Amino acid sequence: MPLVAEISMGSAPPVVLPPLDIEWVWFCHTLNPVNYGQYCESRFSTLIGKPTIFNEENEEYALNRCREIWMRRYPSEPFENEANSDSPIPLVRNEDLLSEVLKQRTLYSKFSKPYMTEIMYLIAARQRYKGFLYILSRVSDKCSCFVPTCDILIMWLTHQSYPTVYAEDMKEAECDVSKVARVWETVEEEEVEETKKLWEGMFDQPYEKAGGQIALDQGGVPSSKPPVYWEVFDTDVNTRYKSLMPRFLLEVCVFARLGPKMKLIQEKITRNFVRLRTVRCHKELKSDKPLSSILYDSWQMLWHLYCEFGTRGVNLEFRHRGGRCFKGSKLKNAEAFLWNDLLRAPTLTLGREVEQGVGIFSSITPPAQAPYLLKCVLDRVTDDSGAMISDEILRMNHYRPQEGRWLSRTVLDHAGRECFVVRIRVGGGFWRRGGENPSNVKWEDRITEIREGPWSYVAGSIGRAPAKVVGTALPKEPPEQWDAAWQFSSGDELMLRLESSTSKSGLSFSLRNQTSSDSSVKLLIGRRMQYKVKKVNPKSDAEETELDDKGDEGLDLDEEELDFVTVVRLTEEHPTGRATALINWKLLAVEFIPEEDAVFVLLLCISIVRSLSEMRKEDLGKLLIRRRVKEAKPGARNWGSVILHPSPACSTPVSPFLQPWHWNAKVVLASDGADITRQPSFINSGAEGSDALYKRGIMP
Repeated sequence: MPLVAEISMGSAPPVVLPPLDIEWVWFCHTLNPVNYGQYCESRFSTLIGKPTIFNEENEEYALNRCREIWMRRYPSEPFENEANSDSPIPLVRNEDLLSEVLKQRTLYSKFSKPYMTEIMYLIAARQRYKGFLYILSRVSDKCSCFVPTCDILIMWLTHQSYPTVYAEDMKEAECDVSKVARVWETVEEEEVEETKKLWEGMFDQPYEKAGGQIALDQGGVPSSKPPVYWEVFDTDVNTRYKSLMPRFLLEVCVFARLGPKMKLIQEKITRNFVRLRTVRCHKELKSDKPLSSILYDSWQMLWHLYCEFGTRGVNLEFRHRGGRCFKGSKLKNAEAFLWNDLLRAPTLTLGREVEQGVGIFSSITPPAQAPYLLKCVLDRVTDDSGAMISDEILRMNHYRPQEGRWLSRTVLDHAGRECFVVRIRVGGGFWRRGGENPSNVKWEDRITEIREGPWSYVAGSIGRAPAKVVGTALPKEPPEQWDAAWQFSSGDELMLRLESSTSKSGLSFSLRNQTSSDSSVKLLIGRRMQYKVKKVNPKSDAEETELDDKGDEGLDLDEEELDFVTVVRLTEEHPTGRATALINWKLLAVEFIPEEDAVFVLLLCISIVRSLSEMRKEDLGKLLIRRRVKEAKPGARNWGSVILHPSPACSTPVSPFLQPWHWNAKVVLASDGADITRQPSFINSGAEGSDALYKRGIMP
């Protein structure tokens, strides 16, 4: 601070940027403007400002300039805070400053959601912050404590971090900010309601919005944990796969309010309700709210959702139920709130009247990249060239025999698009239709390959697999004390061991990369870290963290947990581990972050189910089924397209299709066929080979 005061000499803040630790303490100090102002006046007789730096080039220049000045002024003290430095650093105990820093130690967690760095979100937040200051300057005497939402709070804190600018602006606006709740404070529900009523009375719209909920802890009001784990992703390694489309999520809030005229016809609205539907991707979604449950003269949150950007928007339908002798309902009016329209709105919010006296407000956050969702679905047997075994292919090949036999699975993404084809070699040799049967190949020759792209269909559902092979897994002789081993084309080597066929905790993994040492990977049984489902494994966070560190030894997980494997990467940036993928090997479904490779995760999934099927002598992943199974129609209920927030506003029972897929994977990923193993249409032809061909090497 003396250094900055000296080089600024009462002028504009100098363009210097201190090291990160000093910058953080400086930032925390400015968040108490009164304390900061008194400190500056007592030490330097003037208010010390901070430089405004907008891009990385200026940051680098400011940091280098600060280093030069520092080294001239303090030659015996290092510029960076070096933990191993022997240089004596004078300790100046400032209890007030230490207290300010301690209060802000969890500040980042309030603003770590990825959409909060989007320019659209920040522009909307600035607009609402101006409205918040306007209320403070007009009606500050009507509220004992003003409680900011998280979008307003991030603007307020940023404003405070530039002390000279903040002081001038507050003097001009004549705002009494002493009544605004601080970040670390706990507020009462009554104070929140007072702030909401003032905002609604001033602007005639809801105070909270998507990405703009109350940011402070409320005494006596339990907070609901979001079902979506938001994380900022630095890179997407899967852009190399042209067939794999990224997935984007946005947060959605829908509010409603009944006008005073509706009180006069209260008896008539008992049969009226509002229905929420999506424009695309989840046609089966029908969420109803009766008008009789909506408040008068106060905005009420009806739905709090997370939607994929591909849903395009939501439709709000105003409907009237039939009489006693009639079922169903009649559509009276409808309004569509499209994501593109909301993104162009000044505060990412739009309000409309779906029916006379019924107001609706919808708000969203900018879309942020979310984890990928992939699942493998049953498909036909193919030959060595990748063509399906069928009469159509034979005719196209002038009845040349189809060489080799491969089990095939089609990989679908979150929207039902074909993006990869998984093939497992099981038979070889030439043969013609007739009495001859395909010959099997040894276990060590049963390679798994992943091809990028969709099928090339030649007749109906008959087609050829894409030509480009992007990954392979080769079974190999396991070392001593291991039951199975795989060599991946990525350089990874996977080994598995099953201590006992009846043990719930005897499965062990070892995964190491022979070509890279940037990170190590642990495979943990069950849903761990952000994938935890507490209703299934009700352990405290401390116990769960301890289990994650210890691995799987000694765990007694229930049957459903055993179907899941969590991929945890340990890197220099995440030395304690970071969950990058979740695998349900029995249902052949995976979720992984953009920084994890899709092909690597698919190879893990297929290798685990093949190894366990062989070790347990069961067809655990339905590998013996060699026909296409009817899937849910694309767009009917795409998994992960809509997720309902478990907030008090959404107290009605939630469908499994409106929850994260891994909460109830068996229901969400079930095929339309009730029992596919008993369908007569799954009898296989001699050209494809009998079950014995596929059992060899899987279940000897």
